[in-house]
Amino acid sequence: MADTTQPNPNMARWNAMARPPVSALKEIKGGRLAGMTDVNPQWRYQVMTEQFGMCGVGWKYDIDKLWTEAGADGEVLGFAQVSLQVKQGESWSEPIIGVGGNHLVTKEKNGLRNNDECWKMAITDALSVALKMLGVAADIYAGRWDGSKFKDAPAETADPKAPEGFDDWLIDLEATAENGTDALKAAWSKSQPYMRKYLTDTQNAKWEALKQKAAKVKTEAA
Repeated sequence: MADTTQPNPNMARWNAMARPPVSALKEIKGGRLAGMTDVNPQWRYQVMTEQFGMCGVGWKYDIDKLWTEAGADGEVLGFAQVSLQVKQGESWSEPIIGVGGNHLVTKEKNGLRNNDECWKMAITDALSVALKMLGVAADIYAGRWDGSKFKDAPAETADPKAPEGFDDWLIDLEATAENGTDALKAAWSKSQPYMRKYLTDTQNAKWEALKQKAAKVKTEAA
């Protein structure tokens, strides 16, 4: 059985980048994407800088190609393909491919309209596709977060009532994490199963953060 008290190093950066703050989100009001959530591109670049370093130093991308395709009724679509790479130690990762697009020529009520922002928008779209492979805004794409509520649980079991004593137990668990991984593991194993299940089902990010906190104590002590 996997040891759930140990932080998963493969998920550390993913979890750190998965959920954008509300200030980086905007509801799409019109068109076929109405009601969905748009993520501010600048937040994506900020969180990549926080995790990997400056663009061009800790992460970078190349524009592989730009091309157009004919749409319906005289419209023209512009597409971009980018290759994203991140640095681990002294080595660069293999390219992470992203493809995005937008309208270069759009049909409107009064005729066709050129979009001089097309290539910028297509490149931004392609970058967002590549970045989500690293976990950037993953909770948005997974339908788990829209800026107003966390949607891990199905609707019929959303926001279950916390077990009696849960808040006090969680406070004690947070304090225990300051003593390192072994202490956290011991406290976890002695806890009631329903307490552990409620935490991992409804606040799994909190549990992952506690494991990271405990592991850091061990690292600093070493």
